Amino acid sequence: MTAKGHARALEKVFSLNQIQKYFRYRQGLIDQYVKGDMSKREYLAKNLDAVLSLRKDPFINADTLEKGLFNYQYFNALAKEAKASEPGERPGEPVGWRRSDYYYEKKDKATLNVLKILGYKGVAAYFIRVRSPHLKGRLFEIIIEEYQMILHSANPLILKMLRDEGAFIEETRESVIDGYINQKY
Repeated sequence: MTAKGHARALEKVFSLNQIQKYFRYRQGLIDQYVKGDMSKREYLAKNLDAVLSLRKDPFINADTLEKGLFNYQYFNALAKEAKASEPGERPGEPVGWRRSDYYYEKKDKATLNVLKILGYKGVAAYFIRVRSPHLKGRLFEIIIEEYQMILHSANPLILKMLRDEGAFIEETRESVIDGYINQKY
């Protein structure tokens, strides 16, 4: 192996170790949130800080499940921050609407990449009960069983792909993280 090849291999190992550390830290944040030690807004802010301290940019080549899941978290954190902090561009427009839509679209691309890497194996998805009239009948939960990961989307293409691959259960369920999903921030 050349020196350049060795450096790339070390960089990949370092990246994966850093991603694993991020997911452990994130789980700790989730545990604190579940215990009531922090609010949803505090959780979102700390998660955003953790994502951005690991990487200023998402992975361009998300060729592993870990990188794909990190990109999902990266764009999800930015979308939630945008939605909560940016004023609407037109009167009556929801806060952060345009910027958050951009990041949610990127998150959906990351979701599709994760599902492609998995080959839709070990995945179960279904609509979830939500209080938001805007998301009712649109928001679905994707469970990646082996990795105990929960993703969410309202993207029609992802829904179609899940159905086509036989990974979508045609029912509405309570979200595995219902208290989080249905709490405003």
